[in-house]
Amino acid sequence: MTRQTNEDLVREYAAASAAHDIERLAALRHPDWIVVWPQSGERVHSTEAFAEIIANYPGGAPKAEITRIVGAEDQWVVTAANTAMRVAGSGDFWWSEWRLTYPDSAVYLVVDLLELRDGLVHHETVYWASPFDAPAWRAPWVDRS
Repeated sequence: MTRQTNEDLVREYAAASAAHDIERLAALRHPDWIVVWPQSGERVHSTEAFAEIIANYPGGAPKAEITRIVGAEDQWVVTAANTAMRVAGSGDFWWSEWRLTYPDSAVYLVVDLLELRDGLVHHETVYWASPFDAPAWRAPWVDRS
């Protein structure tokens, strides 16, 4: 399947991630794919290792809800010779927000930073954070969702 845009790739990748579709993820990942988890200091260097993590997650894999995908689509310019040329790097950096619910009912908000190369996901950096109650002292200056 030929993807027409990097946005298509990222949306397809997010859907495969949410579904824990390891086969589809492998097809969308660059051969040198890596994911980095800075909070725990871990790096996963292969889809096979990632699949084992998902398969062996205590209580089962978390349920994922994609809440937002953001990036700049590829940009093109026309040169003086009337040739279309891609502006380097403009569409290769994306991020997505997630809401994960773990088997123990813990909820985490997640940000996944994606770097693309050769039309595939090359590098990911993922951060997790627990939601928390806003402090009462800020109430006069904020809206609560």
